[in-house]
Amino acid sequence: MLEQEFRDIVEQYSEQLYWHIRGMVNSHDDTDDILQDVFVKAWKALPSFRGDSAVSTWLWRIATNEALGFMRRQKLRAALRLQSLDSEAERVIDSDPWFNGDEAQRRIAKAVAGLPPKQRAVFCMRWIEELPYEEISSITGTSVGALKASYHLAAEKVKVAVQEDD
Repeated sequence: MLEQEFRDIVEQYSEQLYWHIRGMVNSHDDTDDILQDVFVKAWKALPSFRGDSAVSTWLWRIATNEALGFMRRQKLRAALRLQSLDSEAERVIDSDPWFNGDEAQRRIAKAVAGLPPKQRAVFCMRWIEELPYEEISSITGTSVGALKASYHLAAEKVKVAVQEDD
């Protein structure tokens, strides 16, 4: 029964979680790795899942935490290599064979990649995934007011970065 329930969860949420993670980390290969880690954690935790929140909220929280952890590790690696994480993110976007957007979408993706990790997560969940603030609050454990402020700051930064590219 548990295995079938897990298969149903994977089937139902894989694509949505893929795009949620992809919006945060930009790389197809990294996204696949993180998504696999998300489902491994979900599988291990499924027997103890109490249903205090929706399954989707629970999975988004796992995915967000895994993506944020990945970004922290990437930032540390970039610092150790004396590179800018922003320039590394831009390189990944420019060289990603899976990126199929036009130039405007590429500029937006680069601007989003330049956001601090938590702002990037909030921006992606609100602007790209169109999640309501209340759901983002459940996922992140952050108040709705703080999320609105974070999203506003992120949107302004993206706007400025895209305008500077013109």
